[in-house]
Amino acid sequence: MNRLTSPAWALAAIGLAAFGLAAQAQELGQHLEAIQLKAGMHLIRAEVAATPAQRQAGLMYRRDLDSNDGMLFVFDAPSPQCFWMKNTPTALTIAFVADDGSIVNLADMAPQSEDSHCSAKPVRFTLEMRQGWFAKRGIKAGFKLLGAPFKP
Repeated sequence: MNRLTSPAWALAAIGLAAFGLAAQAQELGQHLEAIQLKAGMHLIRAEVAATPAQRQAGLMYRRDLDSNDGMLFVFDAPSPQCFWMKNTPTALTIAFVADDGSIVNLADMAPQSEDSHCSAKPVRFTLEMRQGWFAKRGIKAGFKLLGAPFKP
């Protein structure tokens, strides 16, 4: 005889459905509101990760990053920033960016890696793009990005 009553089966079904939705959300990754940034003549569509939860999830599980899309991480104040690629299937390059939009340093990050990549000095912004995006456009440390978050 089955000990689970109808309400118990219903709760189990709800739990499985919730697990399925969480797994699907994990597969797709988060999608955030985006702003436009400029790197010289190149336009960037940058999703903005501004809360601790948004920054923690970042581009995890994302496979659908278009060629000029990225994610801008915004912190409350400049501080040393370090990133890794746990649960991130797409190779990325990260730009550590000063308040005025100047790139402090760049780092290529391998997919699924837990290796840390850190800013050379305290920064308030980081921008992740597909690996090679900056290099293909000749963008290096010292290059200045333009957009609403950056102070002139």
